[in-house]
Amino acid sequence: MSETTATRPAARARPLSPHLTVYRWPITMTMSILHRITGGALYVGTLLIAWWLIAAATSPAHFAFVQWLITSWLGLLVLFGYTFALFLHLLGGIRHFIWDVGAGLDKHTASKLGWATLIGAAILTVAVWVVYFLI
Repeated sequence: MSETTATRPAARARPLSPHLTVYRWPITMTMSILHRITGGALYVGTLLIAWWLIAAATSPAHFAFVQWLITSWLGLLVLFGYTFALFLHLLGGIRHFIWDVGAGLDKHTASKLGWATLIGAAILTVAVWVVYFLI
């Protein structure tokens, strides 16, 4: 005998997965995602630096154009982001190395290492750019 919608039991309300606006990302997950993003950004930034070096080796006119582009406000902004990506990726690699030797794997220490990576990258980036503008 087939069931009709009138005789079928009501479906239970199933819990929904947490939405991105509700779910709070742990710092370790955020840093893992940022480590991958900065790795990709470093490829692009390294191509720009290679372009600058190739321009320096080819002709003064080409170098002058690339130098003007890099020292424009947009170029400096890209270089600032590249510097931050470089330090974040570097410190993230050191964080992973610490984990590889078996240290800092508990939740509390891993979170502290994540925050230290983020704050350290910001401090190192600002320090490099302060030195750049002072010299």
